[in-house]
Amino acid sequence: MTGAPVRTLLLWCPDWPVLAAEIVDGVPATGPVAVLHANRVVACSERARAEGVRRGLRKREAQGRCPQLTVVEYDPGRDARAFEPVVAAVEELVAGVEVVRPGACAVAARGPSRYLGGEETAAERIVEHVAQACAVESQVGIADGVFAAGLAARAGQVVPPGATPRFLADLPVEALGRPALTDLLRRLGVRTLGDFAALPAGDVLARFGFDGALAHRLAAGRDHRPLAVRQPPADLAVTADHDEPLDRVDTAAFAARALAERLHDRLAAHGLACTRLGIEAVTAHGQELHRVWRHDGLLSSAAIADRVRWQLDGWLSGGAGRGGARPARPTAGIIRLRLVPAGVIAQAGLQPGLWGEAGEERERAHRALSRVQGILGPEAVVTAVLGGGRSPADQVRLVPWGDERLPARPGPPPLPDGPSDRPGQSSQVVEPQTADSLPDRPSPLSGRSPLSGRPSARSGEPPWPGRLPPPAPAVVLPDPLAAAVHDAAGEPVVVSARLQVSTAPARLTVGTARPAEIVGWAGPWPVDERWWAPAEARRRARFQVCLADGTALLLAVEAGHWLVEAIYD
Repeated sequence: MTGAPVRTLLLWCPDWPVLAAEIVDGVPATGPVAVLHANRVVACSERARAEGVRRGLRKREAQGRCPQLTVVEYDPGRDARAFEPVVAAVEELVAGVEVVRPGACAVAARGPSRYLGGEETAAERIVEHVAQACAVESQVGIADGVFAAGLAARAGQVVPPGATPRFLADLPVEALGRPALTDLLRRLGVRTLGDFAALPAGDVLARFGFDGALAHRLAAGRDHRPLAVRQPPADLAVTADHDEPLDRVDTAAFAARALAERLHDRLAAHGLACTRLGIEAVTAHGQELHRVWRHDGLLSSAAIADRVRWQLDGWLSGGAGRGGARPARPTAGIIRLRLVPAGVIAQAGLQPGLWGEAGEERERAHRALSRVQGILGPEAVVTAVLGGGRSPADQVRLVPWGDERLPARPGPPPLPDGPSDRPGQSSQVVEPQTADSLPDRPSPLSGRSPLSGRPSARSGEPPWPGRLPPPAPAVVLPDPLAAAVHDAAGEPVVVSARLQVSTAPARLTVGTARPAEIVGWAGPWPVDERWWAPAEARRRARFQVCLADGTALLLAVEAGHWLVEAIYD
């Protein structure tokens, strides 16, 4: 990775998922609107931000801050389809536009700056033209490299040539867009991109791994991939001719999926992976259409198929842009579709075995799961990834199949339990703890489980303060159940600010069910999270209880309210 980054002009449309919902579904972007993905806010309108809604909030918390909030589900196909008129408008002024993602597109700044009279003039012309053609507000940033140009676009700046490292130096590390790495850097005292870039590259790679080294390169003002991506051989492109013109999105998408799998298989046979995808189409009247899609990582067969489907949907549906603007629609059905890997890199591990059988079953499973994702969406197939955290819900992250399996929180993933400490085995409950047999609360860092009475197999793992000891519960409830805990006299059990339990728990009532007798309990284990941010602070205490019917539960008390968080098998 040598050489200077390419001077890049990037156009960015703020809150694009919200604008796409207005363009396609008619949801007014002037009101409080939030776009949700996996029950978390990924984009919100300016009115919603004024009410306290922020990216990353859960749906319930966002609605609590703004009761009038309009919730829209995240739809990448809708975002891409609505963005097509904007890209077409930019292409009317400049050539070689690359779609970074729906809502952002980039182009080499050298050409537009020469024939439009300078970089600042080119930026003004493009923003003005997009506003007139599509009635969409946008911002343009120019800097050395795509990453820096994206940050410059958010500030509406033109960074002078060679000044990109100085521009990035004062930005916070949150600009990297990697929450886990950002949190770790903050705790290590690294607060700006300049501080991060000043660290030795070898130490960063050894401490943070490949993704950290990539982020370190971005913080230093260098592009995130080689400047001269290897030009693929001509035979890597795949083409499909159709006797009957494709004029419907569903039939075109079906043909595109088969073509995408052919391209992925051809690249895999050469040990290559695609980073930029060129989509070309020819209509029955000879009209030629072309678009380039860019990806930060490696495009899988499902990712290739999804981008082809989105692009065909944008061409064939011809959805009107904001203000009535429409892209250049095909004059007839598509008779030829061609996929060109515009950027490829060598990828180890993609070569087949000596006789072709190595990894065959895994590849078949991967293709089947990718097909399910293509039909039902990326969140339809997920993989559980273990990581750090203080509660069972924090330690598990569901990652869409094919995405990088990184834990949601820093720290090594938990080690597998040994045969004598296997979670979910009710035979491990040898003697429940009671108020009489529990004069002192066991430390969650001691490596002993109050339910199993044995040392934990994970005792060598660096602990999280306030983390529960093993065994882990078998079922973690997505929404905790409201409960009530009473003593033998029928009085509510309360926990003081000094973690003093008023009396021994005797009965548990969950919702409207009949009270159940508590025969053993252990705790409390306190958790005081984000105390430095009053709006996000959370303080609670957790208990493990055993009921008379043999059920073991994980309870939590927060602000005087009892909740059932998980169930032990």
